[in-house]
Formats: sequence, C-alpha cells, structure tokens
Amino acid sequence: MNLAADHTIAIVAYDGISLFHLSIPCSIFGENLDKMGVRPYKVVVCTQTPGLIPTLSGFPIDIGQDLTVLDTADTVIVPAWLDPDVRPSTELLESLRRAHKRGARMVGLCLGSFVLAEAGLLDGRTASTHWVWGDDFARKYPEVIFDNDVLYIDDGDVLTSAGAAAAIDCCLHLLRRDHGADVANQVARRMVVAPHRSGGQVQYIEQPLPRKVDSDRLEPAITWAIGHLSTPINLDQMADRANMSRRNFSRLFRKATGITFTHWLLTGYSLEG
Repeated sequence: MNLAADHTIAIVAYDGISLFHLSIPCSIFGENLDKMGVRPYKVVVCTQTPGLIPTLSGFPIDIGQDLTVLDTADTVIVPAWLDPDVRPSTELLESLRRAHKRGARMVGLCLGSFVLAEAGLLDGRTASTHWVWGDDFARKYPEVIFDNDVLYIDDGDVLTSAGAAAAIDCCLHLLRRDHGADVANQVARRMVVAPHRSGGQVQYIEQPLPRKVDSDRLEPAITWAIGHLSTPINLDQMADRANMSRRNFSRLFRKATGITFTHWLLTGYSLEG
C-alpha cells in the first residue's frame, strides 16, 4: 500500500535513552524512500522537555520537539524504556492515550511495551517484550495477554516487540506492511540484516549451537540468496553455491541455524511476495 502524504512517525525519546534503540526506527523509517518509488515518512523525534537529554552513552542529545507531536502523528513509537520499574510521567501516558484514541498506530519496541501497558493500551491484547523482563511484565500487567516466545506481535493498530534485533524485525515488518516487500527488502539489504523474520519465531534458542559446525561453508550461499530475493530460490541452487550435495547442505544448514532450509525459505523468502 502507499500511505497518504506526510505520514508522520513520532519517536519518543526520554532521559537515559539508549542511542542504539533510538537509532533503529530512525534509521529504518528515515530512509530516502522516494528513491525507491514511494513516499517517505516524516520522522520526528520528540521528548517531554525539549533540549539536551542524557543518554546511556554518557553524552546528551538535543531534541527540539515536545510531546505535542503525538497529537497529530500517524504512528507513535516508544523505543525501549530506561527501567521497567520507573513509571512513565503522567504527561507521556496521557499523550499516548490521546494518540491511540484518535487512531494513531502505536508501537512499543523492547521495554517500550511496558510504557504502552502502563498507559492501558495493551489491556485485552496480546503483547510481548524482552524475555529477560517477561515474568515482570506478566505479573505487573495481568490484563495483557502476554506472549514471551515471539519476536514481535502485530495486533493491528498496536505492535510490540522483544529486544533490539526484534525491534529491527518489527520496524521492517511495518515498512513491509505500508510499502510492500520490495521496499522492505531494499532497506534491509542496505542495513545488511535479514529482510524478514516471522514475528512468531522464538526470541532465543535454549540449546546453543555446536561450536564445530562449519557454518562458514554456508555463508556464500546465504549471502547470495539475500542478494537475489527478487528471484526464485531452491535447495539445489543453495547446495551448488555451498559446493555441497543437497543432503549435506540440508544437514549442515539445520545444524548451524536450528531450522530447516524449507522453513527458512518460507519465513525468510516466500512470505516476501
């Protein structure tokens, strides 16, 4: 789909924010999308009190817009949160509630889910957050249908994700939803990240991968596949790129990644179309 003109994405910054978490939505939605044939977003970073705000990196950043941006934004993103035990200000919570009530799309990345939950926007909905704080989230917000085994959850007008890598997946999912798979693939390729990971994929693997797996032999094939997402890809092609038989490639691929090649193809490639 093509969005209407000037679709504004408001990204909420706060004292003690992680620059990495802030950079994820800024980087993905701040891409120069007009070169890809679609209308770019208007990305605005805002905070409760404009000016210099401290960051986890030890130096401040200058934010010029206040929370009134949320009153007109089409999408509102809360990128993580400084501490689940720190309650967001009443002003921020009220701003989020107003934005949601008038129809803005709300996104809580990583611990940003705590902020949306504190605003009451997740009551009766399915949501997720970083697995480390999963028990705390479930205990603190019993009205939320909590799912801690997924990367991100798209509940229509409200989305939540797990940790930093899952935040990238969630933002690319939104980009795909708004502008299609080809645009999302191009942005992912520029960032050198996977173009698509299903939201239902587990956050982490309990059993670590064997250290002796020769995953380097898979790298040329996987790199080639990511660079050819617009063309059909099959097992024979991948095996040839890795200079292996189909059987050996399939065995090594599963041992190195924890999933079958077919599953990767379905979740990482076929769903792009």
